[in-house]
Amino acid sequence: MQPIQIGEIPTEILEYVKNINSIQFPRQGYTSDVGILESNQGIYVLKRAKGELFCSWLNKEASVLDCLSNETNLPVPKAMKFVKQKQYDQCWVLMEYIEGETLRTAISNQKNKNKRRELIFHFGNILSKIHSTPCPDRLKSERPWIDDMLLHAEYNLNHYKVDGNKALLDKIKTNKPSMAKQALIHGDFTIDNVLVSNGVISGIIDWSGGANGDPRYDLSLAIRPKPNLFENNLDREIFFEGYGEKILNNKEYDYFANGLNEFF
Repeated sequence: MQPIQIGEIPTEILEYVKNINSIQFPRQGYTSDVGILESNQGIYVLKRAKGELFCSWLNKEASVLDCLSNETNLPVPKAMKFVKQKQYDQCWVLMEYIEGETLRTAISNQKNKNKRRELIFHFGNILSKIHSTPCPDRLKSERPWIDDMLLHAEYNLNHYKVDGNKALLDKIKTNKPSMAKQALIHGDFTIDNVLVSNGVISGIIDWSGGANGDPRYDLSLAIRPKPNLFENNLDREIFFEGYGEKILNNKEYDYFANGLNEFF
């Protein structure tokens, strides 16, 4: 991804933020360029996506944030402006800036074992709050979430480069887990999408997968092993203590983390 240049920013966004004093570039994701704009009006986050797939994800994120910021009390950024530039095959979204560092960074820098455990506990607890929040009607689908996801998985396999293959797709199509009670889900609940400020969760970002879906998908992505995190049972126990219950078994974890997620 290339850093955003001021000359590339759409006029609609420039007029909204007024004079831009500086742009900073945080750790970049794989699907969009991200810049933190500081202007006389305040601080904003600006995201740009290129190409059909990533633009569709950014469009979805802006829509989800509009729902959640207006209809829930979850700590999510407000989306101020969405601009699509068909001629450049790209789109932009301007959103509220939330103070904090990623949970990945906070845990990596935390040397105190008890405070580290508190962060993992809070990680589980905020996910419980997401799943217990009534899902806005606009995020609900007529089809079961898993069926929608399998359709998207097949489309992505046929049109984009993904980690999964046809054999894996056939496997997850024929071995769907038993239905779970649907809930508001994040869709990519990882330590990079949760922000921490002064030891507490300050924000949840990157909502392109937000939906009325299977909460076990969020749980599976949350506890995937990472360097120095969730590499042992203790971390997972602390996480589920924060979540309040364990509704995920090993077979379901494998289906979502090592199966369905390989197509997204």
